[in-house]
Amino acid sequence: MGRVDGKIALITGGARGLGEATGRTMAKEGATVVLTDMLDDLGKTVAEEINNEGGNAEYLHQDVTQEGPWDEIVSDIVNRYGRLDVVVNNAGVVLDATVEDTSLAEWRHVNAVNSEAVFLGTRAGIKAMKAQDPKGGSIVNISSVAGLIGIDNLAAYNASKGAVRLFTKSAALHVAQEGYNIRVNSVHPSYTWTPMVQHLGDNTGDRDAFFDALGEAHPLGRPGVPMDIAWGVLYLASDESTWVTGSELVIDGGLTCR
Repeated sequence: MGRVDGKIALITGGARGLGEATGRTMAKEGATVVLTDMLDDLGKTVAEEINNEGGNAEYLHQDVTQEGPWDEIVSDIVNRYGRLDVVVNNAGVVLDATVEDTSLAEWRHVNAVNSEAVFLGTRAGIKAMKAQDPKGGSIVNISSVAGLIGIDNLAAYNASKGAVRLFTKSAALHVAQEGYNIRVNSVHPSYTWTPMVQHLGDNTGDRDAFFDALGEAHPLGRPGVPMDIAWGVLYLASDESTWVTGSELVIDGGLTCR
């Protein structure tokens, strides 16, 4: 029996990176996963591969910054599957820029994807989960170590991920006080070797040297891999964490110990 057997899970940014790993992992553990993204070809391929491996998955196009489609997608999932048990607000972007180098348009874009979309996804998830019988579910918001510590060249990213951290706690308190049986938690990965982090490496002019430097920066001697994070999300999505809400799950190879 899988750790999330029978659960219905919506995972944004599910076409690659952390979202892909989370979708594959949750499907293997018994969930039906709905992956959303704007990278349609990649997302469809991931869903097809999950289904070919015996899992249950589908892919939907979604711009997470748009309010209207959130209610449409969540309502569609509930209408077709009967309920929604898990929302993983994973979609994200990074901007390699200091405060002086960041334009207002860039600032707004990063915060729209990384922060505002988490608000929209959490709100839509709560609306569905509080109305179903039995009530309840788990919402997992992907923040970052950049939501805990400052990083000089990630000004907008720092702001967006810090917002996710405290917004998650506010939402967790609200749904607990309302008796909705919904848990809301944040996950804080350090540098994980995904296309987003590889892009940062390319910006240095030497991706391999950047990879090596990341290994030296983490006490455990390496950057993360997507599965390191997926296992943490799986725990928070599962019934193993029914007394966990408003928490910060830091998965960082020891980086923030220093």
